[in-house]
Amino acid sequence: MKTELLYLVYVTVFTGLLWIPYVLNRIATRGLLDAVGYPENPKPPSPWAHRLFKAHLNAVENLVVFAALVLAAVAAGVSNSVIAGACVVYFWARVIHALAYTFAVPWVRTLAFFGGFFAQATIAWQLLFR
Repeated sequence: MKTELLYLVYVTVFTGLLWIPYVLNRIATRGLLDAVGYPENPKPPSPWAHRLFKAHLNAVENLVVFAALVLAAVAAGVSNSVIAGACVVYFWARVIHALAYTFAVPWVRTLAFFGGFFAQATIAWQLLFR
């Protein structure tokens, strides 16, 4: 499997698993019945769980762009070390972003987000101006 596709799988699996900790927190803070139901006045999640929820939403939004770029590169037969490296950087940037967001590390969160953005821009550049 090409590095680009392998890291697309890694990013997708990571994004797909991010919901688990904040749902477990919801069960712990609300109880199982309220967590699966629609309580009138639900207890708020722990602050870290709320931040992880927001990090998950951000990861899903960015996965759309990343996946489209990787799949376009594979479909166009554009594969090189720059794109492969950008995919690796994107994966680790998203991991760091989720952790920094969850644990409220503002500068690291922002730098990780921009690292992921620049990785996407690098792939786009390789596709458009090769």
